[in-house]
Amino acid sequence: MTEKTILLTDLRYPTHVPVIPKQLLPANGQLIDTLARPLHDLRISVTDRCNFRCVYCMPKDVFGKDYPFLPHSSLLSFEEIERLARLFIAHGVEKIRLTGGEPLLRKNVEKLIEMLARLRTRTGGPLDLTLTTNGALLARKAQSLKDAGLRRVTVSLDGMDDAIFRRMNDVDFPVADVLEGIEIARQVGLGPIKVNMVVKRGTNDHEIVPMARHFHGTDIIVRFIEFMDVGTSNGWRMDEVLPSSEVVERIHAELPLVPLGPNYPGETAQRWRYADGGGEIGAISSVTRAFCGTCTRARLSTEGKLYLCLFADSGFDLRTLLRDGHSDEEITAAIGHIWHQRTDRYSAQRASGAGPASAPRDKVEMSYIGG
Repeated sequence: MTEKTILLTDLRYPTHVPVIPKQLLPANGQLIDTLARPLHDLRISVTDRCNFRCVYCMPKDVFGKDYPFLPHSSLLSFEEIERLARLFIAHGVEKIRLTGGEPLLRKNVEKLIEMLARLRTRTGGPLDLTLTTNGALLARKAQSLKDAGLRRVTVSLDGMDDAIFRRMNDVDFPVADVLEGIEIARQVGLGPIKVNMVVKRGTNDHEIVPMARHFHGTDIIVRFIEFMDVGTSNGWRMDEVLPSSEVVERIHAELPLVPLGPNYPGETAQRWRYADGGGEIGAISSVTRAFCGTCTRARLSTEGKLYLCLFADSGFDLRTLLRDGHSDEEITAAIGHIWHQRTDRYSAQRASGAGPASAPRDKVEMSYIGG
């Protein structure tokens, strides 16, 4: 292929993007970054809009009624998303998660799911296609999502107490409606379902054990997530972080736990099963126990920017490559070039108190890039 200059706008300089030389790839052809981390997971944000205003993600004082969300013309089309997904799969991606904002707000998202569900991994197996939702629309959409080819869902739920939940979503949405959506999703086969609870000390940490008790004895996996410093608008403070170790201790005191190993290399959650056989939980500890060393995830924003870290402050403009008529070969080479130069390890640097993570900077917002 003739070498071309492709401007990746957020790099602030033009970069020559040739085909990745074979010597930069391991024997199995898997693309790796500077820390030998393979590209395995792709998270695709399909909208920057959400019908909740959760205090740790889209607080009302920032994302008010006059907030300038992206116009539809700026969003990647379903055809553009499918094309990029196919090119990422060529580099070894086996798992795609649709995120937002709230992905079920994207009109006709089932059509996109149908398109992605037809894709196959490099080994010919089915793509692990999943979606993260706040659950508000799940009851009415679960069957159509399953029919379109979605394999499973993850639901964000930050408390069992209705008053606490309404206060955290800040739009007065009842917890019962989310629980109904979870149950219907389970009935139609969108599982195993995972429920994500972001834990803020002093806000909802008293809901940890009630959450565990509610789903104990089911096949639904609850994952407790440390409050993270994603973006710059959520007012993050270290004293509001409840370490996952304490979360596990609280649950273990009520419902004894036994540790489990990871399901696959690079899994973010530490896993435990209930000693009485009542299922399992997970803990995601990106603040107190960084897992940068095994991170295999890339993120594609709503308007087609590629981010290499949840805590990134800039991305790489793939939409321009799509709309300027570049070939699949050229865009595949650009993706490979970007990943091969990846050095991101924000959480590890934050934990050490050194490096770029210790300096103030504007990080991309959770609502824009997805979880």
